[in-house]
Amino acid sequence: MMKMKLPNADNAIIDAQKIAGYVLNAEHRRGGSKASLLLAFGYDPANWQRLADDLRQYHLSTEVERSRATAYGTRYEIRAALQTPSGRLLTLRSIWQIDSGATVPRLITLYPD
Repeated sequence: MMKMKLPNADNAIIDAQKIAGYVLNAEHRRGGSKASLLLAFGYDPANWQRLADDLRQYHLSTEVERSRATAYGTRYEIRAALQTPSGRLLTLRSIWQIDSGATVPRLITLYPD
């Protein structure tokens, strides 16, 4: 596969609810296990912007590992380590999608690698 970065990464959408309400929410049915890990590395839902900023810095500057077309648009997977608030590195995979008819990627989910 040709090496590429996420198209329009500078304009990528990272929704506050996706970060604070899902991946940093220990009570979330599907996001809870992710939250437990991220909280242990110093991330905090009250300061959700730190995780968003780290994704922008460490993931959106990294090449896409794989992409695939879906019924909803093109999905992109990025794998990179974050320098976390705890000072430790944490390798995550983030999934981004450019919806059909759109040009700007949005964060779908992330998970530890």
